[in-house]
Parts: sequence; C-alpha cells; structure tokens
Amino acid sequence: MASVHDVAAYILRRLGSITTWKLQKLVYYSQAWSLVWDERPLFQAKIEAWANGPVVPELYRKHRGQFRVSKWPAGDAKKLTRTERDTVDGVLEFYGSKTSQWLSDLTHNERPWQRARGTLRDGERGSQEIERHWMHEYYSGLRG
Repeated sequence: MASVHDVAAYILRRLGSITTWKLQKLVYYSQAWSLVWDERPLFQAKIEAWANGPVVPELYRKHRGQFRVSKWPAGDAKKLTRTERDTVDGVLEFYGSKTSQWLSDLTHNERPWQRARGTLRDGERGSQEIERHWMHEYYSGLRG
C-alpha cells in the first residue's frame, strides 16, 4: 500500500506546481474513489474535516506555511501500484483541472465532510476525522 506521501508525490509529478489546498483535496478524492473503485484504502493516513475542507494532517505538517508545492521529497511516486496509479489518474482526469476553491466548495456540499463537521459553524476550526466508511457509502452512491 502506498503512503499518503507517495500519493502526493505522484499527483505533483502528474500536475506540476499546485496549491497545497488543491493537493489536499486531490489526495482526499483519491482516497474516496479508491475506497469505491478498488474497495480498499489508498493510504492509511487519516483525513480530518477542517474549515476549508478535508485535510490530511500528515501532509499539512510537511507543507505548512507554503502556498504552492511542485515536488514532494517525502514521497516516492514509483511506489504506487498500477491499480493505485489508475485510480489517481481517474481522479486527476475529473478533478485535476478544477480550482482549489471549486474543490473546497464541492467538499463542503458533500456528506462525509458535513457529517464530520457536525455542529461546527462555517470557518470554525475542527479536527474530526472523516471516517472511511462514510466516504465509501457516500461516493458509492454517486457512481451509479
């Protein structure tokens, strides 16, 4: 299984320089669709429902203070299997051209992030985990 850092490295290798906000959302959607298409997690790191959408704290700790990133030295894109690359490629084909704001807005309209946020108000800090089974349930319903 790839690490979240390997997934980030692969995304950056494919897209080049992107905002850290966009990277976080693309990693989130890669995990979500892996749960549906491959019926298993792409990586083990947890994803939290922050005010601006889903965030992987493990990635955040590496890019904190940066607006854009173009490489991810903590990961190795070559560690992804063919199936994992196909999944991420499918995500990038649909979501890769979208803006950071568009992706954030989309996550805010989807049940997994909303459920993890609970009663928190817009903009309020939170760190509740977005459970994988919530993601699987929600995104499985979209694919039909």
